[in-house]
Amino acid sequence: MISVIIPTFNEEENIAQCLVSLCHQSLPRSEYELIVVDGGSKDATCEIARKYADQVFTQTSKKVGGARNDGVMAAKGDIIATTDADCILPPHWIKKIGEDFKDPSVVQVYGPVYPIEEGINNQISLFMANMFSRIGYYSRTFYYTLGCNTAFRKDAFVRAGMYRCIDAGDDLEIAMRLKDEGSIYFDERLKVGFSMRRYKKFGAVQSIYEWIAIVSDGGESGKYSYTRKDYK
Repeated sequence: MISVIIPTFNEEENIAQCLVSLCHQSLPRSEYELIVVDGGSKDATCEIARKYADQVFTQTSKKVGGARNDGVMAAKGDIIATTDADCILPPHWIKKIGEDFKDPSVVQVYGPVYPIEEGINNQISLFMANMFSRIGYYSRTFYYTLGCNTAFRKDAFVRAGMYRCIDAGDDLEIAMRLKDEGSIYFDERLKVGFSMRRYKKFGAVQSIYEWIAIVSDGGESGKYSYTRKDYK
């Protein structure tokens, strides 16, 4: 069993296409579950999500990291995958994640992203982000494990202390601890459709800078604003 966690907050315009892509995977539906953890949406997000997901509930922990943690604790699977409500997942995404974890030394897997929206600027921005991911991985200096396209072993994740409940960067910070539990693998095949709406607001360079700064800062100062949402 692989459990997919999707945190949401007022995502009625995006959640259906995300969940439809997850319902049309190459694995039988009985081999994975979909868990939507909502941050108190005021729109129809939860109503829409219940048409597709196995579980939909309101988070009790703070921030998006807390939403993911709540989802993990409710999950039945030994392998946890996370994505965002505005992403589109390729049909072999879950199957390839399962294949990666056949190596018992692997505790976390992640992959590249491509822009859902058209435009050369979007392509350049995510080219930069993917290049940043590859540089970090192959140099073994850092792991750009975006929460929209990552997976891990549940037991290793819990031992490592789970996600920190910080404004953003929780998805990168966890890799700094999980690497002590085993190996982290970057799989080029796990290419996920990524919405550029927050990149457009802040810019690619600024977004990467703030992700790094938040991880270094521990997310405690509240100084950084990129990807901050009104999650509980």
